[in-house]
Amino acid sequence: MISEELLNHYRQQGMKLRVVRDDYPANDVKGIVVAWDDTTVLIRKQNRRVLKLDRRYHYQPFIEERFSEWDLNKERPNDEWSGQPHFR
Repeated sequence: MISEELLNHYRQQGMKLRVVRDDYPANDVKGIVVAWDDTTVLIRKQNRRVLKLDRRYHYQPFIEERFSEWDLNKERPNDEWSGQPHFR
């Protein structure tokens, strides 16, 4: 879970974050920290919509390479977009 100090740092800097929710980059959320409580974080997206996300997700600066612990646990098919959604 992300710490209070790190959330406060990201909020004060206005840093754009990437929230990695699963192993598919299309499901990532990109935005800035607005507020948080013990279990959730509010993220404002570029289109000004606000999402309430669980604090257990992986939060990282958008400029960093995408973190994916799922890649370490299993092999994935070719990541090139085939036009078909991936269902598992």
